[in-house]
Amino acid sequence: MTSKIDHRADSRLRLSLRQLEVFVATAREGSTRAAATRVARSQSAASAALAELEGILGVNLFDRVGRRLMLNENGHALRTKAAALLEQAAEIQSLFANEHPAPLRMAASFTIGEYLLPELVARWKDAHPDSQVRLQIGNTTQVIDAVAGFDVDLGFIEGSQTHPELSTQSWVSDELVIVASPAHPLAGQMAGLRQLREAHWVLRERGSGTREAADRWLLEHLGRLNVGFELGSTEAIKQFVARGVGLGCVSRYAVAEALAQGWLVELRTRLPKALRHLDIVTHRDKHLGRSALAFVEHCMQAAL
Repeated sequence: MTSKIDHRADSRLRLSLRQLEVFVATAREGSTRAAATRVARSQSAASAALAELEGILGVNLFDRVGRRLMLNENGHALRTKAAALLEQAAEIQSLFANEHPAPLRMAASFTIGEYLLPELVARWKDAHPDSQVRLQIGNTTQVIDAVAGFDVDLGFIEGSQTHPELSTQSWVSDELVIVASPAHPLAGQMAGLRQLREAHWVLRERGSGTREAADRWLLEHLGRLNVGFELGSTEAIKQFVARGVGLGCVSRYAVAEALAQGWLVELRTRLPKALRHLDIVTHRDKHLGRSALAFVEHCMQAAL
């Protein structure tokens, strides 16, 4: 009986960080070839490490779909644990090797990444000059995917999220505003509901948190929208609107400078205010390092 228990303990200890690193990279990339490039190993070494891991566990972790390796139920069960263990191992290594802290990996939606985070990151770097910051900017759907896939530590979003593996922390309040060119026919007057329905609109693309909030607010009160342009950038929306091609609906943060300079104007309407929360999202099973936890606190303090 003692021998059997010892044998099972040895089996568990045969797991290595190298095997888990290859597994997580393969889960992200969909092939051992791409995973090998990500972890700086040969494809044969990556394939061997993955085969060893599956042999030790006694299960297959992927299903082959065409040329891609797709996580199966076993793989999904392992992925969160493996990614969390690798994060903790990296933190231990940097702690005792006198290395710089692990890079702060973040993803943010366009409004937050372009208008709120730059100042916060600059202040963070002033206080933590050795900290490396890697920031991806995309729409809310892309940010959620990055957090869910363990590609980043923190996500900053402006839309709702219902991913079962993510946790959401309310951060700051925001307001949507309708903007126009100073030369637009509705500028300088109280725009009625009929005029807003008939106007041309320049809005963000589907999947954007701002678009989701704009649709929810405007459609509730107008019933329909005449969308002339769907753009993947708030800056592009501002430029289109400034040229008089339509009305825009964006975050107040995004147009504060343009409104102050006068090349955009806020349209007066009888619509109720459109307030929303901007949120910080993390993975429920991800171990956040010291830098990530400290940056979250930094952001929360700035919001007070």
